[in-house]
Amino acid sequence: MFGNGPPIGGGVGILFTIVPIFIGIVFIVVIGSLIFRGVRYAQNASAPRESVHARVVAKRMDVRNNARHHEGHSSRTYYYITLEFDNGTRKEYLDVKNLFGLVVEGDAGYAATKGDWIVDFEREGAYIPKQS
Repeated sequence: MFGNGPPIGGGVGILFTIVPIFIGIVFIVVIGSLIFRGVRYAQNASAPRESVHARVVAKRMDVRNNARHHEGHSSRTYYYITLEFDNGTRKEYLDVKNLFGLVVEGDAGYAATKGDWIVDFEREGAYIPKQS
């Protein structure tokens, strides 16, 4: 009579198999993401600084929200500037030097880049006020 039903706690054994695998996968994804970000940062930081004539053709913001249960809500905004070069090609760069508010679409000049970052922009024919 007592031995005919399923054993008490019979489904618990599968949890001891699945949960460690799931935690391992999450750990690998998080560590992999951190390594990937570090490699991309190192590539951009060590890239040679290049100066090229270009025109600003677009600007955009990417707001990323992070909701944390105990810590509240936070967000981070990334700014991007798209340049068009004299040969007609375009490339979007991450603004790491706060140039976003200093340039407008249509500005032409010399852009300094490092990998996927824009680090300086010198506008052609910039207005320089007279010294009195």
